[in-house]
Amino acid sequence: MTTQNIAILGASGYTGAELVRLIATHPSMRIAALAADRKAGMAIGAVFPHLRHLELPDLVRIEEIDFSGIDLVFCALPHATSQAVIRELPRDLKVIDLSADFRLRDPAEYEKWYGQPHAALELQAEAVYGLTEFYRDEIRGARLIAGTGCNAATGHYAVLPLLEAGVIEPDDIIIDLKTGVSGAGRSAKEGLLHSEISEGMHPYNVAKHRHLAEFDQEFSKMAGAPVRATFTPHLLPQNRGILASVYVKGAPGAVHEALTRRYADEPFLQVLPMDETPATRHVRGSNFVHIGVVGDRQPGRTIVFSTLDNLTKGSSGQAIQNANLALGLDETAGLMLAPLFP
Repeated sequence: MTTQNIAILGASGYTGAELVRLIATHPSMRIAALAADRKAGMAIGAVFPHLRHLELPDLVRIEEIDFSGIDLVFCALPHATSQAVIRELPRDLKVIDLSADFRLRDPAEYEKWYGQPHAALELQAEAVYGLTEFYRDEIRGARLIAGTGCNAATGHYAVLPLLEAGVIEPDDIIIDLKTGVSGAGRSAKEGLLHSEISEGMHPYNVAKHRHLAEFDQEFSKMAGAPVRATFTPHLLPQNRGILASVYVKGAPGAVHEALTRRYADEPFLQVLPMDETPATRHVRGSNFVHIGVVGDRQPGRTIVFSTLDNLTKGSSGQAIQNANLALGLDETAGLMLAPLFP
């Protein structure tokens, strides 16, 4: 099989490091270029010592990369920077963007949630939302694929099949979500210091988290009518992992059946037996999603639990899954690693 040459832009961040870790054992991908402007000239092993065993090109600036021999680019840059960078890439390149820059189809919604006009409307029009299990056919033929938000993906997997099957009330969805610190990125922030977050947990961006825009977009599309879920994220004092507890109005048996049926043939989605609950530690470092269903004590109400690793299935693993599709490779290639335990 032909080896696909890969470039990673933003390789010095958490998602960039996760891409390198996973692609290092991919049977059909080779990392040909790594870009990180602030770390340009450094070896990847100097930035991430856990990767020092790999033979990889040194980090360079984006403008130093010769894209003529590159088949696909992973863009792991901060939000609001990918638009300008991707506009300058060769048009024949396939691009997987891990930022929020192309997730929202409506430019007005992007400006509302991100506080500035979209700077690449011509690209936004062609971008495909990268929730693999729901946009597989579109992803196969796409040039630009927009990775989902990690919190959004966790909620999507729990809710979308239920709206699709019509087994819950669309106007009564509450997503109570807990997430690890790495979801905030690698940049130094006072509020993410160990002494600030350890030994405690707190909600953040209540009623205004930007992933609400993705919930609005995808839930409404699936339901065929406007859906506005309640979503509250909480920061956990742990590095990786997201766990969503989703409260819905619908019969537990019907909810479990809809999820089981929808994900029966999905390699990374595992619906647990009824009344079994998932844990973040059981998916850590993997591309798997575990979903559990428990009947609430109130008749006609159900609690759905969804957990994934925010850096893998929530970001870099999802990106590689989409890249596999876009390049005509086995969708699971390089991603069947077992979770890390304990």
